[in-house]
Amino acid sequence: MPINSHRPSRWKRDIAESVDFFNEWFMEFAPDAYRRTRVETVGTVMEAIRHTSDMRTISPDVLREHPGILPTLRMSTSPPLARDRLVGLAYASKSLVESMESGRLPPRMQSRELNRHLASICVIVSRLLDDDILPWLKGQKTPTQNERQRASTVISDRLCGAVADPIIRNAQERRQLASIESYLEARGYRQQAPPRGAVLRDMAPGTFTFRLNIPVGTGRTVNIPMDVVVQPTKLSRNRIPILIEAKSAGDYTNTNKRRKEEATKIRQLRDTHGKDVNLVLFLCGYFDSGYLGYEAAEGIDWVWEHRIDDLRKAGL
Repeated sequence: MPINSHRPSRWKRDIAESVDFFNEWFMEFAPDAYRRTRVETVGTVMEAIRHTSDMRTISPDVLREHPGILPTLRMSTSPPLARDRLVGLAYASKSLVESMESGRLPPRMQSRELNRHLASICVIVSRLLDDDILPWLKGQKTPTQNERQRASTVISDRLCGAVADPIIRNAQERRQLASIESYLEARGYRQQAPPRGAVLRDMAPGTFTFRLNIPVGTGRTVNIPMDVVVQPTKLSRNRIPILIEAKSAGDYTNTNKRRKEEATKIRQLRDTHGKDVNLVLFLCGYFDSGYLGYEAAEGIDWVWEHRIDDLRKAGL
């Protein structure tokens, strides 16, 4: 049964209501999510300042022992360095920098090569350190605790500014999945992943799971991660569960860039698991008529978060 894709006369009103829904959530909850991350980040920056002896000892040995301080070092320079800019300036391995940003070193890199890249990174960071926020470096004096705190606050703001969108996106995604979970549990569904190695049709009736990898392709397969997979209490004829992708957007620009992702995904799923695969988008925020029309043309339907009860039209 169609849910919303067949009702273009209602799209404009739904879009307006969805934008209002997102904006109300953002004003109430997003600042708190940002604040919590900022508090955690200040602690991380203070640790980096301590590990580097107040930014005076930026050495390969320090980076070997504490690779996760690299984001703090990048944001301590003038100008602050994006990850790819640091890679270019230091002629460093991109995979090394990406590993360090995750708090680890690549296990297979030869020690001599690793040390060469780390030394190059240290040279660039040390040369570009921002002495306006690290004023003690000018006079080779010991910073006061207030100076350390002030510097860590500025660097933390830079770090959080660089990842503001992911912070908000992650908080929104958690809330969307929690909304779906509450809706399903209120209707008697229970959270239960299918047995390892089982096919989609083996999923037990009346169950749901999050973050399920679904294999697609013939011969060499790849996994498509699905936000929510639900096997209705009343099984469909083909026993294929309903697949739900949670999508949120704080502006119209990125949605039209991303709209092809779902179209590619549904084609891969249907080529592998049959034309009856049902992918439902769970939308909140800025999704305009162009986006909706594109998805409808690809055979993809959606449920608006501000009207979550429409999930029953999907068979739930």
